[in-house]
Amino acid sequence: MESKHPLRVGFCGIGRMGEPMVQRLLAAGHDVAIWNRSAAKLTALTTAGARACDSPQTLGEQVDIALLCLGDGKAVEDVVFGEHGLVHAAKPPRYLVDHSTLSPALTRSLAARWTEATGNVWIDAPVSGGTGGAEAGTLAVMAGGAADAVDAVTPTLRAFSARVTRMGDVGAGQTTKLANQAIVATTLAGLAEAFVLAKRNGIDTGAVPSALFGGWADSVLMQTLWPRMVTPPDHATGTVRVILKDLDAIAELADTSATVQRVIPEVRRLLQDAADRGMADADLSQIFRIAEEESEAENHAEGQRGN
Repeated sequence: MESKHPLRVGFCGIGRMGEPMVQRLLAAGHDVAIWNRSAAKLTALTTAGARACDSPQTLGEQVDIALLCLGDGKAVEDVVFGEHGLVHAAKPPRYLVDHSTLSPALTRSLAARWTEATGNVWIDAPVSGGTGGAEAGTLAVMAGGAADAVDAVTPTLRAFSARVTRMGDVGAGQTTKLANQAIVATTLAGLAEAFVLAKRNGIDTGAVPSALFGGWADSVLMQTLWPRMVTPPDHATGTVRVILKDLDAIAELADTSATVQRVIPEVRRLLQDAADRGMADADLSQIFRIAEEESEAENHAEGQRGN
């Protein structure tokens, strides 16, 4: 009898997104091998039934599909091509699916190296939806790769996603994710300034999301981030450091494609200002504090000029 889940699954990178994604894979009945640079982060998942591996190479020898969810391009390159990397497995995974957010150019370069070395498939498949989406299994996956390969891995990816959309060949998933991040960053900046505007003019900021619900200004970001501005979160679900990395990739893509940008560079300056003020690892919602501090400074300056 054919197995319900024919692809043996491996997952490299157990962070804020990786852990709930693996939990969803386990809940769907997949046998999952896992690896993380810090082995301490594997405990909860091995207790839930995942199998810990001592290197990406060891993981690669046990699976048909290796999923990556790593912090940046260097981490991806190290896990795939570094010492004891996936490429050194005696029989590397048939499919390598990278959920990290990288530049399209780097993705195409890494994919070409992988295919040349192994003859196997690389799919770039960045995700959107945050940790909440990973926990609920509602992530949006934007995939770049051959159509038959994306079709082959989609049943596995559906364990943690509401939809998997093939956007084109390798690199197309990353390009789509950068467009997504451009929308996220610019919306975030607008929300931060709107929050300070409402607060300084006596509006009950806690009532704003419900007041605007269903209107043109409503969005997932409004309903998710605005309440975190009202009540600061205990832990970050997305950080200034990560969105800055993505904005750098957007700038690179815009430069190589001769795409004029006016708004996004200003948003990057705002986020860099936040990082320079010690907020690099703060929740994204907290960038409103920059606008708030600057408003207070302007108010003080106006008072001084009036004296």
